[in-house]
Amino acid sequence: MNKPIRRVSIFCLVLILALMVRTNWVQGVQADSWAGNKNNKRQIYDRYAHPRGNIIVSGQPVTKSDFVNGLRYKYKRSWVDGPMYAPVTGYSSQVFGSNQLENLEEGVLSGTDDRLFFRNTLDMLTGEQKRGGDVVTTIDAKVQKAAFDGLGNKKGAAVAIDPKTGAILALVSTPSYDPGTFSGSDAADSKAWTDLNADPNKPMLNRALKETYPPGSTFKLVTATAAFENGLYQNVDDATSTPEPYTLPGTTTQLKNESPTERCENATVKSGMDQSCNTVFAKMGADLGKEKMRAQAEKFGFNSTVDIPVRSEKSVFPDSPSLDGTAQDSIGQHDTRATPLQMAMISAAIANNGSLMQPYLVDQERSASLTTISKHTEKQFSQPMSPATAQKMQDLMVSVVENGTGTNAKIPGLQVGGKTGTAQHGEDNAGLPFAWFTSWAKASDGRSVAVAVVVEDGSQNRDGISGGRLAAPIAKAVMQAALGK
Repeated sequence: MNKPIRRVSIFCLVLILALMVRTNWVQGVQADSWAGNKNNKRQIYDRYAHPRGNIIVSGQPVTKSDFVNGLRYKYKRSWVDGPMYAPVTGYSSQVFGSNQLENLEEGVLSGTDDRLFFRNTLDMLTGEQKRGGDVVTTIDAKVQKAAFDGLGNKKGAAVAIDPKTGAILALVSTPSYDPGTFSGSDAADSKAWTDLNADPNKPMLNRALKETYPPGSTFKLVTATAAFENGLYQNVDDATSTPEPYTLPGTTTQLKNESPTERCENATVKSGMDQSCNTVFAKMGADLGKEKMRAQAEKFGFNSTVDIPVRSEKSVFPDSPSLDGTAQDSIGQHDTRATPLQMAMISAAIANNGSLMQPYLVDQERSASLTTISKHTEKQFSQPMSPATAQKMQDLMVSVVENGTGTNAKIPGLQVGGKTGTAQHGEDNAGLPFAWFTSWAKASDGRSVAVAVVVEDGSQNRDGISGGRLAAPIAKAVMQAALGK
């Protein structure tokens, strides 16, 4: 072989080797980054090239895959009762991506999860169409509907939890939206997306998980728990030595109670809770101090994210620089903020004798052939209080429903405990108050449920807004649906 030919041969060999190295580098090292690149449309086309798995509620799918046989997209996502289940499922759009379970469970729903390899291989060998797996939720359809119907055209949210397991039975946010209106890729879908995002009522905001509110008097449950756990008071009938009005520590500002008929001066812990005396629990929080109050709140989940697996916004008990701030924080005002999920967790822990179970929304994942590929294992989130304190807190909450501000939540045949809240907000408390109710109910057969409801309804007259009037009847309907009463 002459010299020029040899040089050309070597050069060609180098080119081939370079091509091989580059190909292996792309396939072996860069494959995931290329596949996940936001500009790689092939991955999106593949997602809708076959039926997507379903999200299951009470044994029935609340999602569908509609055959459209488009140029690039063969299937499109749709929903059954979309507005009712959107806070649970999230959306899956050909153009606008996905969120919540539709996003977090993408591997199972699209059929690309490694655990579905065997099923996919069998389908390929037998000529079956590729299919996604299913995600089975903990949601109870009856409980979800009761919460959704109860909120109706009000702006707010509701969460129901099984205190013994942590299973989320209802997760509702209103106003809501139908994810199917923008799941496709045509002009109507784009308009629906634009209109929803421009809506001042924020229908796409998941208020149950992603919005925090001042919890108002419902937070007094945390303050009372801290008082018992730290030995400030021993029993529910202990007097609190509370003046009326109460001057906030280090200030000349007098804190008064909402109604002049309340008898909060030197009230017992129980009568203070029955009447929801601000003075009693503000003084209680100040007496305990910032550190003890913050530690108690954090045992319930404040200042932490909670993954169900959708991640909730952090509920906040602040590090107040002054004792008067701590006093106001201790009645759920000032800088204290909570999600409806967080307030349901507080009632769940009290109902479950002091043990707070990890809230969860997904019970199991399974293949298209219904083979279970994962099953949730129940676990404790924390132990916010002793069983003895939990019993005292149950007594307080039962008394609120039987004798206090929560009588609208009474249910014949069930033991019901609750706490109302009417939370001020806005500059100089100029905004219409938020109406809260957090509660639990127990049946004689041992079944139980914990519920939190918040209503932020601008259509109400300010004087007509209270947790007992607006939120308690909704919570009652949810508890009845859960326990069959």
